[in-house]
Amino acid sequence: MDWVPWGKEAFAAAKAEDKPVFLSIGYSTCHWCHVMAHESFEDEGVAALLNRSFISVKVDREERPDVDSVYMAACVEATGSGGWPLTVLMTPEQKPFWAGTYLPRKQLMTLLEGCAALWESDRASLREAGERFTGQLREVGGVAAGTPSRALAAEAVRRLDRSYDQEWGGFGRAPKFPSPHTLLFLLRYSVLTGDEKALAMAEGTLSHMLRGGIHDHIGGGFCRYSTDRRWLVPHFEKMLYDNALMALVCTEAWEITRREVYRRTAVSTIGYLLRELRDAQGGFLCGQDADSGGGEGEYYLFTPEELRGVLGDEAETFCACYGITEEGNFEGRSIPNRLHAPEAEPVSGEMARRRERVYAYRRARMALRKDDKVLTAWNGLAVAALARAALALDEPGFLRAAQEAADFVLGSMTDEKGRLLARWRDGEAAHPGKLDDYAFFLWGLLELYGASFSVRYLETAARLAGDLLDRFFDEEAGGFFPYADDGEQLITRRKEAGDGALPSGNSVSALCLSRLARLTGESRWREAADRQLRFLAGAAADYPPGYGFALCAMMEELWPSAELIVTGPAVPEELFSFLRERPRPNLTVMVKTPENVAALSALAPFTADYPAGAEETRYYLCRDRVCAQPVRTAAELRELWERQ
Repeated sequence: MDWVPWGKEAFAAAKAEDKPVFLSIGYSTCHWCHVMAHESFEDEGVAALLNRSFISVKVDREERPDVDSVYMAACVEATGSGGWPLTVLMTPEQKPFWAGTYLPRKQLMTLLEGCAALWESDRASLREAGERFTGQLREVGGVAAGTPSRALAAEAVRRLDRSYDQEWGGFGRAPKFPSPHTLLFLLRYSVLTGDEKALAMAEGTLSHMLRGGIHDHIGGGFCRYSTDRRWLVPHFEKMLYDNALMALVCTEAWEITRREVYRRTAVSTIGYLLRELRDAQGGFLCGQDADSGGGEGEYYLFTPEELRGVLGDEAETFCACYGITEEGNFEGRSIPNRLHAPEAEPVSGEMARRRERVYAYRRARMALRKDDKVLTAWNGLAVAALARAALALDEPGFLRAAQEAADFVLGSMTDEKGRLLARWRDGEAAHPGKLDDYAFFLWGLLELYGASFSVRYLETAARLAGDLLDRFFDEEAGGFFPYADDGEQLITRRKEAGDGALPSGNSVSALCLSRLARLTGESRWREAADRQLRFLAGAAADYPPGYGFALCAMMEELWPSAELIVTGPAVPEELFSFLRERPRPNLTVMVKTPENVAALSALAPFTADYPAGAEETRYYLCRDRVCAQPVRTAAELRELWERQ
């Protein structure tokens, strides 16, 4: 097939050759994208028809989320649902007149033949349909600003409770998705309010996921989603973004509960990322395929007989531990799981050593194909999770990995103006950064600052936040557009506020602006954060559970906050011990040393009033807008925290 990439050349060719455009959007680890490619696009008849009558454009949705968003909206508008592979027919002016998802070869041929014939006999009707369709997409109404309130968060918890699966955790019916941003909302809400139901829903969901087959018990990490209610049978692709966010969820669950299973899962999930998705230069690759060994999930399946060949006499206890049986639980073989265990608990000792042997055997018997792109947005999530885990779990190696990933993005994935680019592969960075690239990477930089107090991360975050506001913000109605005003302009520039598989870029932007405002005291960040939170409050009013991460951002403003300024000759080690003792919600920390005086004064002018170059450390704590006298040690700081 004569595929061409999305771009001016493709649509110029469509106009010059007077042909409609066939658009296929997918991604490397998508199982049904591979199926459609094999049975349709590799078929000589389909290829000949497409080459003769269409300009065929292939788009990787992970590289071009802006293109995917526009035409996925068209698919949902046309069919009521969406998914990948996404199939669209459009005019040379990029206006869609048909949209759908996976099509078997016979149906695809029928569609293409009908379209080609109609393009020749009644082209005006297709162009009219494209105009009408595009008009509908552009008519989607704006969002009226709302008022952020605790009531929105409480309503989200109430509605989540109504859809919560009391027996198996999660929300709604199968298929079940991890939705880590929802779990983060529930965990953070429980800390701020003491709401036991919110914590129970988060823990219940997490516990069942940790026991189910969606959790890779052998190699660590999580698969994309569960096809069944019990979290047993996953869709076997493993994605960077899911695992970064699930590592963050497990880290925060451990901070709240101190249950060892959450700590170990956070560590094993990050271990998976470092072993299997980390590029040699420090960035993280997108994910691993669901397909392996000629079928979906082959890599993950075992039989008792196979394991007897690996473990000998120890296989029986291993199989009992991980639910591997003669009859199997998936197409005659077994997905390792712990659903038979009464609750999620860590497996250690000799059983853990056996698991390592099985893991080595699994990697040797076959390999998973990787999507070897490095995406700025998803690496931002990885940096955020690594930095947070490094601080909370006292894992210096995680901090080094976060720093190396951030440095790779800044060194290899920016243009000559220092603006972010979206994708790196085979030594080439491409595509101007979109909203998610800026928002997610900003989040990662702010978490890096909080884990290291290296002011360069805060400086870079402020620079990128300025670029985000200048180029993406809707000054008239509020909210951020998905791509910049000086970038390629598509047929519509719809803002997306609600969470999907990922938290929305609008929600993460709100969190970052709010944190920048509290860290620096700068009015520009404060005004932008307030306006963005009002935009999200309006968007979330009808269905708050769909805006979990926006609610996380609101909760940092709506509940009491605290500010800690630390001065001294260096960043004190005892500060990190204080920060990891227990959750301290809505606490912002700045550290001023002789080395960062100038940079910090430029970023946060209020810090100029604090003494620099002191030989002794001083802790200045303010809570609920009341500041205490400085203290000299973390022990005194701890006492002060309890008294205030």
